[in-house]
Amino acid sequence: MTTNAIHNPIVPGHYADPEARFYEGKYWIYVTQSKPFKEQQNLTAFSSTDMKTWEKHDNIIDMSGFPWVWGAVWAPTILEKNGKYYLVFATNDIHSDEEPGGLEIAVSDSPAGPFKAVFDKSFVGDIYNGAQPIDAHLFEDTDGTVYLYYGGWKHCIVMIMNETMDGFIPFPDGEYRKEITPKDYVEGPCMIKRNGKYIFMWSSGNWYLNDYCVYYGTADSPIGPFEKEGVVVASKEGVAKSPGHNGYFYIPEKDEYYIVYHRKSIAETDGHGRVLCIDKMQICDNHIETVQMT
Repeated sequence: MTTNAIHNPIVPGHYADPEARFYEGKYWIYVTQSKPFKEQQNLTAFSSTDMKTWEKHDNIIDMSGFPWVWGAVWAPTILEKNGKYYLVFATNDIHSDEEPGGLEIAVSDSPAGPFKAVFDKSFVGDIYNGAQPIDAHLFEDTDGTVYLYYGGWKHCIVMIMNETMDGFIPFPDGEYRKEITPKDYVEGPCMIKRNGKYIFMWSSGNWYLNDYCVYYGTADSPIGPFEKEGVVVASKEGVAKSPGHNGYFYIPEKDEYYIVYHRKSIAETDGHGRVLCIDKMQICDNHIETVQMT
């Protein structure tokens, strides 16, 4: 795979907030259906064997198990554990603990779904330390520990998933949630572990406007602290604007990384007019070089 073989946007249509995984011999991207709020009623996945030709899997969640969801469904993350695929996503854009919605969790035997509800209520349904429960990211460490990062409204929270992926276990100090918000964090957390170092990425700016971008920082622990070290991807005149909310693919046999993200064309005036893109992401000495959008 070379970046010359990838043509952006990689699929037609408006999609956003990608999470990228490699399952069952295929590359998978899970996305928000980028539409007006109440029209985002499910999630879409794309699969490919070569990162060039993509098969669309629409409406992958069995929403009958989420009767409290009245508004948007968006920002998926997924992880395979013990032969099952666990999908976490945001619903309803809650603004108080009394409102239904937040982060939901669903499970399937296949990366294509259908994903069915695990609980009869939201998985994370409260606002903790000012963090709206949106934009989840599941990260499995090399020791098998699974961390759930999430949070909007400029606050990032991390929790440790239990072995059965249906609850949480405490940190060694007894706490169940820790805030790890780095400078200029807004939303969209994403974690890489490389050479024993944790490389944390997050989106900044306003997704609906033109200042959206991705920053990163590094630490020796999955809970930081993370200091802002540089720009992963940002608007580029003549190419695209407002890139953000990323996932990534890692190609171990080539030791190559590809960032998967959404962006808008220079001429786009609709905030929902986001398209799905992939570009090469260079990591040298555990530092990310600014991605050159193509």
